[in-house]
Amino acid sequence: MLSAVNRREFFGAAAAFHIVVGLGVRTAVGQETVQFGRPTVIELARQLAAAPFVPPEPPVPEPLRNLPFADYEEIGARDEARLFADPPSGFVVEPLHSGFIYREPVELHTVRGDQVLKVAFSPDAFVYPDVEGLPPEGPLEFAGFKGSTALNAPDHMEPFVIFAGASYFQAVARGQVFGLSARGLALRSGEADGEEFPFFKTFWLEQPADGRMVVHALLDSPSVSGAYRFTIRPGGETLIDVEATLFARAEIDRIGLAPLTSMHLFAAKDRRIYDDPRLAVHNSDGLVVWNGRNEWIWRPLHNPRRLQISAFADTGPRGFGLIQREKRFSEYEALEDRFDRRPSLWVEPIGDWGPGSVVLVEIPSDREIHDNIAAFWRPEAPLAAGSQTTLTYRLTWGWDAPLPKGMLRVTRTLTGASEREGWRRFVIDYSEPGTQGPPPLEGLEARAQTSAGVVDDIAISANVAIAGLRVTFDFNPEGEASADLRVDLLRGGKVVGEVWMYLWTN
Repeated sequence: MLSAVNRREFFGAAAAFHIVVGLGVRTAVGQETVQFGRPTVIELARQLAAAPFVPPEPPVPEPLRNLPFADYEEIGARDEARLFADPPSGFVVEPLHSGFIYREPVELHTVRGDQVLKVAFSPDAFVYPDVEGLPPEGPLEFAGFKGSTALNAPDHMEPFVIFAGASYFQAVARGQVFGLSARGLALRSGEADGEEFPFFKTFWLEQPADGRMVVHALLDSPSVSGAYRFTIRPGGETLIDVEATLFARAEIDRIGLAPLTSMHLFAAKDRRIYDDPRLAVHNSDGLVVWNGRNEWIWRPLHNPRRLQISAFADTGPRGFGLIQREKRFSEYEALEDRFDRRPSLWVEPIGDWGPGSVVLVEIPSDREIHDNIAAFWRPEAPLAAGSQTTLTYRLTWGWDAPLPKGMLRVTRTLTGASEREGWRRFVIDYSEPGTQGPPPLEGLEARAQTSAGVVDDIAISANVAIAGLRVTFDFNPEGEASADLRVDLLRGGKVVGEVWMYLWTN
């Protein structure tokens, strides 16, 4: 189990170097200087919020805006344009070119000792495909950056983190391939009046040291500005410690903190409606919530016919995450996509986040290129106009949620027609990694509940194939359009498994 983060460890690892920086107040000939660090970026965010929002510029030239993904992938930074490669630091950073869907201009700065230098954009730093209008003419900035390290082999550098597009970023741990994303901030996700997309406009990358990268970022949008510091440690689990300070330009009542976004097209429980040779297509198959009441909740994800927004009310959340639990290649048969190696992403709040809800947004989608799943924390109280809010949390890019030893986890959910007309049959499998056989059935009890209709014929049996258990039950909606289903697994009145929650819709 992932232990609680030690606050001294967190802030010690994230501490910035003391450096002299030119941010409009210093030149080569020497003017007034300021010490760069997180307070510098906080002050810049404060100044942004005090002024009217200015849309980003310069605009991306048309040839880049219309560039297909396959052509965009061919644009790469030349070796001499890569950052921190000489002298070797254990990391290499590749600036990313604008184009395709990456259209917000992003300034990059390096922080080396007592010097902060802006990385100047130049087409000469990139290799381009043979496409009319490339290389581009006129002023341009970057789209973000990609960080590489020797993640899986000591003599092979490979990407482990990417910051690109609005406030999105991705990471992987050892043995994984890129999948879901995190974001700096979400505003009005899934709302009818449209989503607002805050974006990182400036990054400061400190000289990597001691197996970590420290990245500062300035965020902006019509409603909010923000100062972020990311302390990134790649490995068997890749950890990103996040410190964020937000300044609200206007009252914000539909905010998403520590937001995650993923793709779920179909899984075994709903494959029958997809004509696809692959058996499942998703970056995440469930939401896990560890709430302030010490409950562990598993909620299978859906690609719904209609927009679905679910809220899990809580006070003092301990963690939540979008999880890719199904790790068997045979359940996907997707040799090029390797969904079985996509990361899970766990959010661990640092400090008391108070009352609010973990919100899950599920959006109908017919293509896997769309991220149609979002999860985030929404505080109960809105952010007041002119307010300042600071939060810290740890992101763990790994293989599963950090359930305690002895806790059975839901490994599969199946549903289909029951033998009784008008009823549905549900099948839930539970197991614990590392066990050699199913747990004893004596004293086990499965309690099934529904918010509408009725449940019946609840049974528990051993599932030798997974060294676990299987719970089955029938559900009759009795004409209702939707129902919240819940199953608790207990032994002697004590919870021994994740709470299974499911939103059924007609």
